[in-house]
Amino acid sequence: MSTRFPWLLDAVLALLVVAALPLAIVSIPNTVSVVGDLLPDGFDRLGLMRAHGLALPAMMLTVPLAAVALGRAKVAHVMIAGLLMLALADTLGGYAGSTFLVGVLRVFHGIGAGLLIPATLVAVWERPPVLRALWTGVLALSLLSAQALALWPLDGVNDWKVTLQPYPMLTGITLALAAAYLVVWQMRGRRPAPLPQPKERSRLLLATMPAAGIAVVAISTASEDWQANLVILVAVLAMVALLALASIGTREGRTLAYAMVAVGAVLLPSIAQVTYVEMGGLGGPGLKGLWIPFAVAGLLAVAAAVLVCLFAGDAGRWLTPLGLLAMVVGLCSVRVVVPNPDGLVLVVPFTLLAVGAAVALTAALRPAGFGAALFGLALCLPGVLAGYLLGTGVQMAMLRGVGAPQELVDRFVGALHLWALIGGFLVVAVIVLAALLARRTPAGDGPDDDTLSGTADETGPDPGRDLGLDEADEADEADEAESAGTGQAGADVGAGMAEAEYGGKSRTQTDAARDRAQTEDAGRGRAEADGRGKGRAEAGDTEPDGAGNDQVAAGGGGKSRSGAGSAGGGASEAEPGGGESSAEVTGPVPRVPPVPPQAASPEDGGSS
Repeated sequence: MSTRFPWLLDAVLALLVVAALPLAIVSIPNTVSVVGDLLPDGFDRLGLMRAHGLALPAMMLTVPLAAVALGRAKVAHVMIAGLLMLALADTLGGYAGSTFLVGVLRVFHGIGAGLLIPATLVAVWERPPVLRALWTGVLALSLLSAQALALWPLDGVNDWKVTLQPYPMLTGITLALAAAYLVVWQMRGRRPAPLPQPKERSRLLLATMPAAGIAVVAISTASEDWQANLVILVAVLAMVALLALASIGTREGRTLAYAMVAVGAVLLPSIAQVTYVEMGGLGGPGLKGLWIPFAVAGLLAVAAAVLVCLFAGDAGRWLTPLGLLAMVVGLCSVRVVVPNPDGLVLVVPFTLLAVGAAVALTAALRPAGFGAALFGLALCLPGVLAGYLLGTGVQMAMLRGVGAPQELVDRFVGALHLWALIGGFLVVAVIVLAALLARRTPAGDGPDDDTLSGTADETGPDPGRDLGLDEADEADEADEAESAGTGQAGADVGAGMAEAEYGGKSRTQTDAARDRAQTEDAGRGRAEADGRGKGRAEAGDTEPDGAGNDQVAAGGGGKSRSGAGSAGGGASEAEPGGGESSAEVTGPVPRVPPVPPQAASPEDGGSS
């Protein structure tokens, strides 16, 4: 089947991405307050809200650890494990009867989603680039619609436990798709997943530190009565810490990390507040009037991501700041059109925010390496929680001392408008920071360390680079240019082969081989000169005595041969020819420059 339908794996994976990412992101919103009236008597509402909010901290701590674990575990197995945890949490959600059990199930939701999100990214990485674009587009769609998707099952329910199992049918369908992906993946030969480099694994583990810190702060603000100014200050410090951590690495990795932080901090927290403001009780059209804007914006976001992948080309580096600027325009439009009783007008801010996020992430993901992609994803979810903290602090400051219902509505809308302004300035700050650091980075910075992101089975270190074969080849070419005979070429090849065999030692070995070859050339040249001189002397010519030189004389056209590559610098020996008497003189050959053939004897010029 794998040979007859080569597209089957990509088709199943695309369906899995479309189903899995929204299912994972929908675990983030805390919606238990909407069904507070359905809680039984004696239930701690505040404690239940705190327990229900544990999904996002668990998720953002799981993502970097899962990304590291994917270097050893099979991606299909990790996806199935994450979906099984989500299915288990959904199943047990119907039996939750205490705040503690609700907290445990929400942690299960967070861990399952934290396994699923990086696993889908790893799965699409080695596939055609359009699948990566689909992944970024669906991620933007999921962040856009997560709050509405979390609220949709609560419309008209009579049991608060629905918040713990919002989409059990979708969980089952996604699990079936994951099983189908596993089967097809095994049939295609179990191609190994890419691996992050050791340096990138260290950075992924480092990303757990700000995630843990932000999680502790978020839980503390929900458990204790913090002042609004303190919450805002802590949220700002969390954002600064994320941007500082995103600044490490190369230019391509920084761009993606900045975009992930900005999109995470702005998109979901902003749309969540817009969704609440547009509910029917606050003058908006309600959820039923928002699905057309959500659907249009989501489809356009996916289409924009695919178009960027197919047609961006060299202009891709400009699309990341342009996408973030589109998000700024979308936040400005929120201040203008929200609230509005006509839901169709919300197509404008929703589309600007979703398409801008999809374009920015897709363009930033293209040049980034595999490890940089996982690192940016590890910073996205902490950015979401930091954005929630900042928005909560703004709401606390705006709603302080409010008594009348209408004043409460006005202050709530005012908090949304103020948050949209703050979010716009945050995105602009990220754009400026990325541009400044890009200028200070040399143009030849090159790809991230993790660009060599093959698998341990498929791509390893370059043997030629590690063994020094490039230098050996250069030395061989130089030696062949200098040599005057076939013996020298053989010596060079031998030197190159020995150097490759013993691990590519330093160039000094090649230089030593060249010196020995030059010495042998000198001995051979002088032996040939002396042989010609001796022949002329026997023919009646007079030649100066070659004292101090090693001579080999052979009568009647005898042949001369020099010993190549001897330990003593080379030796010359004579071969008798034509029955003539021969003499053999051996000894070390002095290190003198090679004698050109045309200057072998003084008689050559006079006899011509």
